[in-house]
Amino acid sequence: MADVKIVVDAMGGDNAPGVVLDGTAQALAADPELTVVLAGPQEVVEPFAREHERVIAQVTTEVIGMGEHPVNAVRHKKDSSIVVGCRLVRDGEAQGFFSAGSTGACMAAATLVIRQIKGVKRPALASVMPTGVGKHTIFTDLGANADCRPEYLVQFARMGQIYSHLVLGIENPTVGLLNIGSEDTKGNKFAQECFGLMQENVPNFQGNVEGNDLLSGKVDVIVTDGFTGNVALKTIEGTAKTLLKAVKAEIMSSTRAKIGGALVKPALGKVANMLSSDDYGGAQLLGVKGVCLIGHGSSTATAIASGIAATAQAVRMDMPARIAEAIQEINGEEARS
Repeated sequence: MADVKIVVDAMGGDNAPGVVLDGTAQALAADPELTVVLAGPQEVVEPFAREHERVIAQVTTEVIGMGEHPVNAVRHKKDSSIVVGCRLVRDGEAQGFFSAGSTGACMAAATLVIRQIKGVKRPALASVMPTGVGKHTIFTDLGANADCRPEYLVQFARMGQIYSHLVLGIENPTVGLLNIGSEDTKGNKFAQECFGLMQENVPNFQGNVEGNDLLSGKVDVIVTDGFTGNVALKTIEGTAKTLLKAVKAEIMSSTRAKIGGALVKPALGKVANMLSSDDYGGAQLLGVKGVCLIGHGSSTATAIASGIAATAQAVRMDMPARIAEAIQEINGEEARS
């Protein structure tokens, strides 16, 4: 384990700064070689820094709200915790940035301030998805790019493979293209063009996968455009919450159901933990020159701690450099073809 300095956005999330401070304290306790630069208002960050070793207060005077236009906010609120955090990474004063604030603003700041790796056409959001077979799948893009070109998805796939290898330890990760059918000829023109390019340029490409494969563990990396990926992700999250809520309501509906519920409670707890994002803390923005991880707005303190830990892990694994190598390889292959 090596010393790592991570910027944490104190004002990111629906329940900031309270859960962010609690999560930061948990992350510091778990990682003795972690230093946190806490970015936010003076009255929030300075008292916390005085009370915790390995915390540096970075006073900022502006906050980007969830409802603000991301690019406009980043351009006009240059002393916001998100913009300052990305600037510290760009300038080498920190190695990674974590925020549970506005996803759009974090992506805009990372792209405009930290900037893209040379050769990356578009950065992509990637997250670790649980499966029902005891393994995990990387799902990308989750919303960074609503409009895509087929060549973008080739890069998303290769970056997703790097992420899968480094974070999950999978050698030679398999890749599937999210489509409306598993046959090679399925999908619209865009999907068919993506299929052809990925077949030629993505090692271990397994072809099309369908929506019911998202949690099946059929492949190690699932790739799609950001519009489809975001809809699919939120559908999964909403369905999981609705089902768990419905099961709990049924368990409480009668004495007999309560008795039965007590028997299955441990199993239900395991399922709930499997579907929770707390263990991974958010989504990595792949393709920028520094490590940037974006958490859910509704993140708990546990999710914040996990997000900070995942950011530090990506720094220690030198993920941006590994992605840069993969992109150079793709560009070299394209030049030779």
